[in-house]
Amino acid sequence: MTSQFPFGRPYDFYELLADGIVHGIGMAFALIGATTLIFYATIWGGGGEQVAIWIYSLGLVLALGVSFAYNMLPHSRVKWVMRRFDHSAIFILIAATYTPLLQQGMSDPQITALLVWIWTVAFLGIVLKCAFPGRGDRLAVLLYLAMGWSGLVAIGPISGYLPGASMWLIVIGGLIYSAGISFHLREKLRFQNAIWHVFVVAAAAVHYSAIFTALHLGGM
Repeated sequence: MTSQFPFGRPYDFYELLADGIVHGIGMAFALIGATTLIFYATIWGGGGEQVAIWIYSLGLVLALGVSFAYNMLPHSRVKWVMRRFDHSAIFILIAATYTPLLQQGMSDPQITALLVWIWTVAFLGIVLKCAFPGRGDRLAVLLYLAMGWSGLVAIGPISGYLPGASMWLIVIGGLIYSAGISFHLREKLRFQNAIWHVFVVAAAAVHYSAIFTALHLGGM
């Protein structure tokens, strides 16, 4: 089974327990946070802002939910199928996170082009993960990083309408994600997967704070 579906080494009970706890915390945060954000977007935002917040909220819950399901499954054909969804959901999360942060600046052609580019790369990444499962994993990591840091190309116009606090939180969240990748790649390290997901949940929480701050202070 393992040779047919190359997931890497199997995790022991305590590693799975730790990973399950991290995912449980992440899912609780995502569900409560998304509900809160949608509520305040309804109060503070217009139609475009509300759509962007819904896209982000669904992307956040989807990514953490699929990751939870995938990582708790034993090595099997079902897990191999879920692996495609898990890796694809990362592309969706990155693009969905950018959506409310860029939506307010859509009148700027550079920001519009950036958002279109991010979702295009996300779509291509999903095709890559679904069409070639188990291959191109390193390329996918590079695409995740390229998407995540692509905001730097339009940092000037973005900083013109986002609050300074949101800008700093975006950078901090990106650094946390990037630092966590080193653990994601160290498969032989015990509790490696749980540690990687701690970074994911922490970075997602920081980016959530950036979006909430932009919604509240920036008048999205």
